Amino acid sequence: MRYLNLLFFILCLSSVEISDVLCQQKNEIKEITIKWQNERPQGHIEVLNGELQKISFPDNDGKSKADKYSFKNTGSNTLAITLRNVNVNYGPGTTVVSVYNENHSFSFFLRDVNSDYPIYIPEYNVIVCGSDDNRSYRQIEDEIKSRGLKTKLEKIENEQEESFESASAYTRNQTCPIWLGMSRDIRIFELGTSQELNTITPLMASSPTHLPEADNSAAVYSYMAGRGQAVEQKISRRLDEGVLPILHTSFTDEDIEYTSTTFVSLESTPLLRKNIEGTHFLVADNYSAGHMFTPDQKQQLIPLLRADSSQKEETVVFFRVEAVNISETPRYAYFRTVKPGSGWWQKSVANYDRETGFSDYSPDRIFGISKLNGKPLQNEEISVLLKPGEKAVFEFFIPHSPISEKRALALSRQSFDERYAECRNFWNEKLDDAAQIKVPEKRINEMIRAGLLHLDLITYGKEPEGTLAPCIGVYSPIGTESSPIIQFYNSMGLPDIAKRSLTYFLDKQHDDGMIQNFGGYMVETGAALWSMGEYYRYTHDTEWVKQTEPKLLKACDYLLQWREKNKKESLRGKGYGMIDGKVADPEDQYHQFMLNGYAYLGISRVAEMLGGIDKTNAARLKQEADAWKEDIKTSFFNSMAASPVVPLGNGTWCPTVPPWTEARTMRLLYLNPETFMSHGTFSVSDAMLGPLYLVFCEVFDPKEQASRMMLDYHTEMFYQHNAAFSQPYYSRHNWVQLKLGMVKPFLKTYYNTFSALADRETYTFWEHLYHVSVHKTHEEAWFLMETRWMLYMEEGQTLKLLPGIPRKWMENGKKIELKNVASYFGPVSLVVSSNVDKGNIEAFIECKSDRKPQQVTLRIPHPQGKRPVKVTGGTYDNDSETVTIKPFTGVSKIKIEY
Repeated sequence: MRYLNLLFFILCLSSVEISDVLCQQKNEIKEITIKWQNERPQGHIEVLNGELQKISFPDNDGKSKADKYSFKNTGSNTLAITLRNVNVNYGPGTTVVSVYNENHSFSFFLRDVNSDYPIYIPEYNVIVCGSDDNRSYRQIEDEIKSRGLKTKLEKIENEQEESFESASAYTRNQTCPIWLGMSRDIRIFELGTSQELNTITPLMASSPTHLPEADNSAAVYSYMAGRGQAVEQKISRRLDEGVLPILHTSFTDEDIEYTSTTFVSLESTPLLRKNIEGTHFLVADNYSAGHMFTPDQKQQLIPLLRADSSQKEETVVFFRVEAVNISETPRYAYFRTVKPGSGWWQKSVANYDRETGFSDYSPDRIFGISKLNGKPLQNEEISVLLKPGEKAVFEFFIPHSPISEKRALALSRQSFDERYAECRNFWNEKLDDAAQIKVPEKRINEMIRAGLLHLDLITYGKEPEGTLAPCIGVYSPIGTESSPIIQFYNSMGLPDIAKRSLTYFLDKQHDDGMIQNFGGYMVETGAALWSMGEYYRYTHDTEWVKQTEPKLLKACDYLLQWREKNKKESLRGKGYGMIDGKVADPEDQYHQFMLNGYAYLGISRVAEMLGGIDKTNAARLKQEADAWKEDIKTSFFNSMAASPVVPLGNGTWCPTVPPWTEARTMRLLYLNPETFMSHGTFSVSDAMLGPLYLVFCEVFDPKEQASRMMLDYHTEMFYQHNAAFSQPYYSRHNWVQLKLGMVKPFLKTYYNTFSALADRETYTFWEHLYHVSVHKTHEEAWFLMETRWMLYMEEGQTLKLLPGIPRKWMENGKKIELKNVASYFGPVSLVVSSNVDKGNIEAFIECKSDRKPQQVTLRIPHPQGKRPVKVTGGTYDNDSETVTIKPFTGVSKIKIEY
């Protein structure tokens, strides 16, 4: 009892002491000093969560009245501020001081003021320090610079260029399930990664198929080759030719080597483009996650689903594994054919017929056909003794849905080899239709081609024409996330696929003009219009613009009416004229900068599209877009002034911007008592859905000071190895870096992101850095667009070639080839050959379109950084290692001699 009383006394005493500390802190008076150099400051002071007690001038060179201050001269000016009732704790309610000084306004947390690490903002010529720091501005600045500190971007610039080899040494090595199908048809199959058993799951787009024989549970089939799960897992996987959606695996179980091939084809007719019927885009939408339908679309869907349920033939998985004895004595190989369920313990109502090799639920519900060495497999599980060098061939075919005995007999007669050859030809023909890109890095070369086919695999729709649904992994199309898919189709000279994919957003447009297809995302209208504008820049397809103009105008007017509702005096400077709503999964219904950036960009592009056919509406929309842009900028700079600065790695501090106008600070600084972490990170709102989109959406030029400031603090706070967290391709710093000519930082982002997110063997991308959402083509398409930007970008009337390639791509004997890649200026071809052992690099450029660029810049980085002694065909700039061809006549030959 005495012990409990003592404990109670101690707790009471502790509570009193904590309370005293808090009261003392609340009543504490704080004094700080603000020092300017080469400025004539004039403005006012605001204090959040505290009170301004006094403004004074140690040098007697200023005037003050209440919270206002001003100085007489430009030069060294010092302001002293006394504050009371402050909170310098971490967490919500801490004191924020705002110093308003026209264009150089800024804010800071009072708790961050420290004479050891002064708040130094060189762009604003200002330093904030403790009142006891008697050093001058110059003395403090010199001391900070003498430390020799560097920002993360500066450190990257001093490092070797990143490569896949250097990045993959420390990034996550992620294995991803694989989707196989035939393109346009939602009846696909997911091949799971090795667990207890290997699995094959029939999917309708991303939805499972259901088995009435198993209480309507999802269909999944499992099988095995080899003795089972052992201490060693010696498995490798690879796509056919490194790129085709045909999976090869190799598995060594000590003395037996198993090599398998898996692909998808049709049940009875040859796999030819003319035989692909495809799936109606609304049906594909219905079976994809996150879709949204209007009441009319729901009614349209009913007969389409009925028609889709009566397909003439199934899609089929064809599987073959060859087991070879690689030892010097006889050894057994083991096989288990497909059975329902993902584990041994799942018992099913399935039957197996040893005479036919058929697995079924009933005589007219056959789901598997199995063979061993060309004959029906004699048992569901079997062992085969192989002499040294002898081979056993185990095959099975799985129709997407069970079929009748008659159809199963016909399927069993299909030749695996013939079907395999057809499948390879089918996918290679698709690649032949596209522009050709060859780079001297095998992995990237393969990922470009595999990536294009991965996009095509789940772009669903009826063939040979009509609307396509550019799905993004398990999800239905989204205006934002489908945009890189569509734009890569454009870049690869596939405008018809791009146009049919864009039609999806117009066909599903709501009656009021809104474009919204997924999970309440309110950003889709602007983003979809932007993608349509990009299509027009590639194609100048005026006829399509004429046909779609009513819908384009309807979407623009929807956005403008939404904007009008937000022209409230109460929103002046903090969201006036800006639309509000969510942009992704988080339920943040605010005046978000990303939302408004895409809306501005979409309307701006529509004004451009209408310029040649409807000058009245084009002028109206351009005027509206320009006004919207200015309103965004006004709120942006007010938000930047009020949001606390943060430290950078070089000893300076940088202004920040919250993701929406309602917020006082960046969300992850936790000024307010809230919890919001999602998707595996704290940084979703600020980094991946935040104000940096205003640069990508052309509200700010990349070269503007605000753009560079955002890039600086994003890099310091939100990236690891210059790659964003969780869903890294949502961050647009990759594009900004290339626009600023920051090649090393770009390559750091490029290699670290895909080496951590994509399967290194099959190139399939996850959505997140934790295992969520397979075959995520949004992420893969941004990787592909990054690669496109690395190879060529447009900027005004300039075509920039090879602005971001690695230096090692120009080593001796290496070559880069672009053949008819599509650009704003028409088809472009380029061949660059390195002969540095002979002292030169040569290039040939061709762009003969009637809208060819006025000038072309070609960046040629020497592998050892050498400078040329002679350049033929253009003007060379040493700093950027770039040749400029101006005027560009359509064809150019360049020779750089070293």
